[in-house]
Amino acid sequence: MARVSKFSTAMQFVYSKYLSTARSFTVAAQEPILPVKSCAFSPKVAWKRTGQLQRTISRGFSKAGVGLHSGDEAVVRVLPAMAGEGRYFIIGKCRVRVPASTIHLSDTTLSVHIGKGGTSVRTVEHLLSALEGMGIDNCRIEIEGANEVPILDGSALEWVEAIEEAGTCIAKNNFGMDVEKMALIVCEPFHVMKGESFVAVYPAASTRITYGIDFQQVEQLRTAGLIKGGSIDNALVCSITKGWVNPPLRFSDEPCRHKILDLVGDLSLCAQDGHQGLPIAHIIAFKASHELHTQFANALRLAL
Repeated sequence: MARVSKFSTAMQFVYSKYLSTARSFTVAAQEPILPVKSCAFSPKVAWKRTGQLQRTISRGFSKAGVGLHSGDEAVVRVLPAMAGEGRYFIIGKCRVRVPASTIHLSDTTLSVHIGKGGTSVRTVEHLLSALEGMGIDNCRIEIEGANEVPILDGSALEWVEAIEEAGTCIAKNNFGMDVEKMALIVCEPFHVMKGESFVAVYPAASTRITYGIDFQQVEQLRTAGLIKGGSIDNALVCSITKGWVNPPLRFSDEPCRHKILDLVGDLSLCAQDGHQGLPIAHIIAFKASHELHTQFANALRLAL
């Protein structure tokens, strides 16, 4: 039996307390810097000044663990970066530099993969969600071992705690100067849809997200060769007949909060040159997958 719940909140300002702890759930070479457009309005989306300066982490930190889908070990190091560099990954034996951008999406099957030149990294959404939500606009992310970001406890909590411990600071560019952060503002409604699933957006004074969900079947994922690193320690499992296998929930609507966490991470791929990826708008989603989230992110960028 499918269960649908809803949740809405103003995201960025309450991220660490109310969103990052939501766990995943289921049922039984440098790119050229692109010019940022001014705030002159396009038909749908424009860049807007935020009055804030771009930030980075004060000092590096690392986390290690297994990947949700591969089940393999990886070590992730998050390091400071200069203003204007944005968030980027260093991956593979050749240490390929891959900006965290929709331009480098390679797959969205139950997680987000980004890559370049045949080298990719998967399940980047929880880490990127934490970085976007905590205001880390510029950082270098090095990955060694598996080509998958560790799932940790299934939420973004451990990433958020590591960011809080490392601290944040104003990022400087090559000339030692501050750079003001811009944000995407939605000027008129639009949407993407697949079947009964959709992501829609409406103009708003601040960022707000409303999300409706449906559940996925464990056996379908296992048959597809996924969730090899999944367990009751990093995912919520619900039996159709017996209810939650591993209670208690951290929140009554934790599965829905986790989908919002995913959405923030996926939309962070709209970020450009250290500017904010999550748009200023009211975003409404229903049964949307990573595929639909990232199609929407691409639509936002193409609307500029």
